[in-house]
Amino acid sequence: MITEKNNEYMRGLIEVFPENITKALEISAQNPLKKSYPTFNNIVICGMGGSGIGGKLVASWIVDEINIPINFCQDYTLPAYVGSKTLIIASSNSGNTEETMSTVAEAHQKGASIIAVCSGGGLEAFCKQWKYECILIPSGKPPRTQLAFSIVQIMHVFAELDLINKDKLKEFALASELLIACKDEIHIQAKELANFIDGKELIIYSEAKDEAVAIRARQQFNENSKILCSHHTIPEMNHNEMVGWYGGDNRYAVLFLETNDWHAQNRKRLVFSLESIQKKTSAVKVLKAKGETQILKSLYLIHIIDWASIYAAEKNEIDSIYIEVIDNLKTSLQR
Repeated sequence: MITEKNNEYMRGLIEVFPENITKALEISAQNPLKKSYPTFNNIVICGMGGSGIGGKLVASWIVDEINIPINFCQDYTLPAYVGSKTLIIASSNSGNTEETMSTVAEAHQKGASIIAVCSGGGLEAFCKQWKYECILIPSGKPPRTQLAFSIVQIMHVFAELDLINKDKLKEFALASELLIACKDEIHIQAKELANFIDGKELIIYSEAKDEAVAIRARQQFNENSKILCSHHTIPEMNHNEMVGWYGGDNRYAVLFLETNDWHAQNRKRLVFSLESIQKKTSAVKVLKAKGETQILKSLYLIHIIDWASIYAAEKNEIDSIYIEVIDNLKTSLQR
């Protein structure tokens, strides 16, 4: 009974993803950055799990536009190069993620600029104490269901700092419209994907530029469906994992994320990889994106996969909300 109730709750949280994008845009419009900032030499986005993936997605969407490097910190300590010319973007849904709080404290000591995205907690209190800007997002929901708020606010930060064109934010509204218009099709594809995965070990492949989407997919199947899976990218997987398929068989279900804008050479690699892997397992599927831009394509794929993860959970009578092992870990770390 609890499992059914929790899965119904998760369904509701996935259902409102397009509406959350709209709400996130309203929040960004109400939160222009007020401080003056130096010219940055680099940016580090700090965040874990469902709070951290938003930064990786945004970075992948603006890599061809922004002219300074973006790196990520998913640990307790920052790279040595962080200093007064560094922007730290701290993303924590709860505002209490201990790794993120550790890096923010270190960033403060190093004299870096800090901008936070959170729902409150210790991170909001830290920003108030030291006069850092903090954009508040809604609270009380699992971080993995709050993706719309993190991606929009992080993109908003880049736009406010004139590091990218502000028109980039308009693509989110278009993405919301696309997801609503394609609702029925998205559900059909999600159910097909859940059935495709059933009972197999999932491997996800994408082009390198879409790796953040593959990571998000892996996270959702981990947390919602309670299954192990892995991901890799083309062309890198052609230099190592392709050889590993010598030992592949029908235990594996392979999902390729197709965005129809691959580099010409990677397109050839995709065809070769498909043909090679199909000789080892019959469970190979290509999930094709819709949309005119990388943001739209990414969010279209993400929404299908979010739904597939809950359908897979329901198929196996798994509680999609349950994450007791993570809660137990947090408790053990406080001893």
